[in-house]
Amino acid sequence: MSRREILEYIEKYTKPFRVTKGKGFRLADFDPGDTQGLKIDKKQAAELLRRGSAWLAMEQDMLYAQDSWSVLLVFQAMDAAGKDGTIKHVLSGVNPQGCDVFSFKQPSDEELSRDFLWRYAMKVPQRGRIGIFNRSYYEEVLVVRTHQELLKAQKIPPQLVGKNIWEERLADIARFEDYLTRQGVIILKFYLNLSYEEQKRRFMSRLDTPEKNWKFSASDVRERRYWGDYMKAYDEAIRATASKSAPWFVVPADNKWFTRLVVAAAIVEAVEKLDLEYPKVSSEQRKDLAAARRELEQQ
Repeated sequence: MSRREILEYIEKYTKPFRVTKGKGFRLADFDPGDTQGLKIDKKQAAELLRRGSAWLAMEQDMLYAQDSWSVLLVFQAMDAAGKDGTIKHVLSGVNPQGCDVFSFKQPSDEELSRDFLWRYAMKVPQRGRIGIFNRSYYEEVLVVRTHQELLKAQKIPPQLVGKNIWEERLADIARFEDYLTRQGVIILKFYLNLSYEEQKRRFMSRLDTPEKNWKFSASDVRERRYWGDYMKAYDEAIRATASKSAPWFVVPADNKWFTRLVVAAAIVEAVEKLDLEYPKVSSEQRKDLAAARRELEQQ
């Protein structure tokens, strides 16, 4: 297959889940169990993912060498949707020297004394690198919105906490992403779309399997009580921040093998479109290389 044919094939599995315009967006329109009719076994899925990871590793090597663009991958999801596993399997072939993973936990006192985007802005990937946000600044309009007592800890002057604060924060996030894309940061945002029923099944599996008990927390069950609130918050977040330059991918997450293939395809597609290549060696550099060769041969 030609490069164009391969990209057209990849787009078949990314386009249905790519959201670039927020108007009218509803999570309810996306099926968490969708596989686009792809019928393959686990072995075939693993081989496809291996090829995608190898392709991504090749592109990442050129990204690192070119030292111009950078890539920010944002992962958001409800508990047990498979963020960690997706990151592990899709990025398995990437050189660790050119990749950073950040998992944002409860903010420190220093972070609470800053603006809400500060700690995330500090971790935006440098040129030539891939940065992965395992949860991100979107938590500030998801978890904080759902549990608004967390907002009080952020030391914001009371007169600035009005009824439109969530719309204002979403507008700030959209502007932040727009700014980053104009600085050469490729932003891809993935919402792993897990169903309520599948989350329960995975929680039960963690409880029933001793080796998985460590993954489970009683707070996970308590958060299920707020499922409807989270879905509403995700609806509004994606609606307000989806754009052509920083798209969302609402990836079906009930079948892990398909989730990983879609994420890998979306990343490969975006990086491939950069037409990356290794830096060209100038005539002066070639002279230096020739001199170095002669010196080595004489040693």
